[in-house]
Amino acid sequence: MNCSPYRELFYSEINKSDEKIDLAKAALYLALEDDREFDPDEYLNALDTMANEVQETLPATLYPLQIIKSINNYLYNDLGFTGNTIDYYDPRNSFLNHVIERRTGIPITLSLVYLEIAKRINFPMVGIGMPGHFLIRPNFEEVGIYVDAFNQGEILFPQDCQEQLAKIYGQPVELQPQFLATVSNKQFLTRMLTNLKAIYLNRNEGLKAIAAIDRILLLFPNAVMEKRDRGVLYYQLNLWIEARQDLETYLVNLPQADDVEIIRQLLDRMSKNL
Repeated sequence: MNCSPYRELFYSEINKSDEKIDLAKAALYLALEDDREFDPDEYLNALDTMANEVQETLPATLYPLQIIKSINNYLYNDLGFTGNTIDYYDPRNSFLNHVIERRTGIPITLSLVYLEIAKRINFPMVGIGMPGHFLIRPNFEEVGIYVDAFNQGEILFPQDCQEQLAKIYGQPVELQPQFLATVSNKQFLTRMLTNLKAIYLNRNEGLKAIAAIDRILLLFPNAVMEKRDRGVLYYQLNLWIEARQDLETYLVNLPQADDVEIIRQLLDRMSKNL
């Protein structure tokens, strides 16, 4: 790959079968592109230390709710982890090193800290990609409970999830099974990068948005909508050779898309100015 050593580290980690991807390592390698002055091993060791300290607090008889209570008490009461409601769209909320240092983050990164601790104490949990919010749950059949890492580890039942969806969308929402589906490791990382992409677009930081898209495409090379978005960003930055390649690929793959005429107009403008 012709890219930075930080991107190569990320690619090396995600270029494995999904279940073998180390989410914490991949997230730290993702952060390295933005902040190159930290050692990922320092934060992996911090997660190990957290897990060891949680392990010491666990009761002799273990039940899922007791384990969740112990993790919650440690993370939110002892360490003071919290959801960042003041500056939700600060990019640092999406970088695991900053989340561990500042003890604040957004739902998906706080969920990642929680998942990594749970993994280290042999309490399997999985990510839940609910629309508009991110949850986790114990990975047991019919467990029926969810954990909201953004809200102090609050335990939710399906009805609570439906009420949260209604608040997010401002209207009643019928809870569909796919809303509470588990996400793969690659889907987890893609959601982190999609958050970053949106943040950078809102901040008019086109090159950083492109970097987020680049890594989404490493995870899912056939994500043609991402190629369209990257092509438009390249166009806006007057990088027309790169823009043409992405936009032409988009038209070949989705010739009936609603925005085909707009994309063709962009290609025509570039042709006239080359």
